[in-house]
Amino acid sequence: MPDQIRRIDYFYVTVSDKPGEGARVLAALQAAGVNLLGISAFPHGARRSQLDLIPEDSGAFAKAAKTAGLKLSKKKRGFLIQGEDRPGAVADVASRLAEANINITSAQVFCAGSGRYGGMLWVKAPDLRKAAKTLGASAS
Repeated sequence: MPDQIRRIDYFYVTVSDKPGEGARVLAALQAAGVNLLGISAFPHGARRSQLDLIPEDSGAFAKAAKTAGLKLSKKKRGFLIQGEDRPGAVADVASRLAEANINITSAQVFCAGSGRYGGMLWVKAPDLRKAAKTLGASAS
């Protein structure tokens, strides 16, 4: 089965960098029934953390975030990649973008077990449409 690549929306929130803040955000989304395709969290300035949140349904996510009092960033776009794990799986995707002269801004990819891998990657906004075409990405 070939890799599946689709466009995704993502948003970020910034929270205090202290125990429980990420859990608080995730629990609020869970209580609202929001399914997340991915999460990335990292330090963001002095005593702050940034949580990148990739929802399955952006509309339901935005509504739940508003109800929970979360201040979301503007919607951003990226790609979800999934496929059968094999040597060079990510190299194949990266090479296709490189050949199209598109720089990858950020990527997080992991073995998902059971012979599968999955990850997210981002390119600069002006390159998004060209990258989607290059990768044969489906709409989210």
